[in-house]
Amino acid sequence: MRSGAYDYITKPFRIEELKLLLQRMQEKVELVTENLFLRERVNTEMDLNGIVGSSAKIQDLLRMIARLKDTRTPVLITGESGTGKELVARAIHFRGQYAKRPFVAVDCGSLVPTLIESELFGYEKGAFTGAAKSKEGLFESANCGTIFLDEIGELPLEMQAKLLRVLQEKEVRPVGSNNKVKVDVRVIAATNRDLEAAYREGTFRKDLYFRLNVVTVHLPPLRESKADIAALVHWFSNRFAPGLPIQVTQAAMRDMLQYEWPGNVRELENCIERAIALGSQNVIDVHDLPPAIRRLSGDEDAALVAEPMNSTDLEELERETIMRVFEQTKGDKTLTGRMLGISRATLYRKLKRYNIGSASAMATSQN
Repeated sequence: MRSGAYDYITKPFRIEELKLLLQRMQEKVELVTENLFLRERVNTEMDLNGIVGSSAKIQDLLRMIARLKDTRTPVLITGESGTGKELVARAIHFRGQYAKRPFVAVDCGSLVPTLIESELFGYEKGAFTGAAKSKEGLFESANCGTIFLDEIGELPLEMQAKLLRVLQEKEVRPVGSNNKVKVDVRVIAATNRDLEAAYREGTFRKDLYFRLNVVTVHLPPLRESKADIAALVHWFSNRFAPGLPIQVTQAAMRDMLQYEWPGNVRELENCIERAIALGSQNVIDVHDLPPAIRRLSGDEDAALVAEPMNSTDLEELERETIMRVFEQTKGDKTLTGRMLGISRATLYRKLKRYNIGSASAMATSQN
């Protein structure tokens, strides 16, 4: 064993024992080989700001980004939620000659309707109650760079008209001001809606649609690019567990390939982060996947996980999860918080609550 043997068998032995041992050894070799292949594939494929994959659709996307990165052409990115529209917008900006210029991302769906104009175009001192001093808008902040208007379809019609005027005249008028400010901004917009259908229904301006839709980049849902799942899984594994040799079993990969991923790449990202946080021995197995994915293979434990848990069970599960991640990161609180998706203050509070991190607690967990 010390010389590198996989296992041993004592004499006399039965043929069934030998067959079982050889089967386990073959599965181990296949697992290691598969993970080495996929890890090498991830490292050698084009990885552009988190855009990973070797499918024809992803390669077409990467070529499109390469063509757009040095232009000032308006771009409309379409695709379902979670497909990575902001990643593409950032790639277009940061891979080109304008990378050192501002990139301003705006979530149009989260802007307060009464404050949209002042947020985008700025305001003068005294323009409204509470405007104690002048403030430049997001378009001015993005001057000479790129403004990314995410969920552009959520803008009210009145605001769409003002946005169109800015795009045509290349200048903004801050709220409360009689003066216009020149802006040189490349606009990249994104939506998960069918804007062509929206303008036909009268909920989106037709002229604004054609102003934005000079070049369209469509991002396919993950269910249509399943050839990229393996590469994405290993890319996220390296991201959430840097330096750790995370392996994925064939059964886990099979279930992930069968799943439809309604939340697309964002859901896969959350799935891998969860699996690494809850998994053990640096291996992602079927049991580490969310119940919705495990049910596809008829995993019996999925039904058990779906049963309601009382508060004591939940607290114990939370404690075990935090303890496992804390040990995995060797006590690195910053990395532990990031892997668990909680703030540093919340992590400290939970470490204290569950007595995690003390010498006695760590010794108890290792017994």
